[in-house]
Amino acid sequence: MDDATRTRIHTSFDAQSMMATLGARLSEVSHGIVKIEAPILPGALQQQGFGHAGLTFSIGDSAAGYAALTSLPLDMEVVTAEIKINLIAPARGEKLVAIGKLVKPGKRLCVVTSEVFAVENGQEKLIAILQGTMVPVLT
Repeated sequence: MDDATRTRIHTSFDAQSMMATLGARLSEVSHGIVKIEAPILPGALQQQGFGHAGLTFSIGDSAAGYAALTSLPLDMEVVTAEIKINLIAPARGEKLVAIGKLVKPGKRLCVVTSEVFAVENGQEKLIAILQGTMVPVLT
């Protein structure tokens, strides 16, 4: 992946106030794969004390979208057309890690997936899988 694409993804991510609110950060950007990490903050818990599914979904969706963006020209962005989530286990731990992957690039539609892991005491546990479609749009 070239530096211009990597810079574009970091700049776009930094412009997302939602990711800043969640304390999320990009930890890996490579062709077709993007990793986002977010702490499980006190303001992102559900009623039983686990990380909220909204946190899981938000970073999973963003990781998948940016994975799609790694394959597109610099004058393009993506928006989510649809994405589904399977919640597998509670989000217990200190942080979540979402690994977005580009399954099928395209000019009109990009198929993507994400796996989200909870990290507790250094151990990762798969807690969610997302599958979706991103639509490339001109910036």
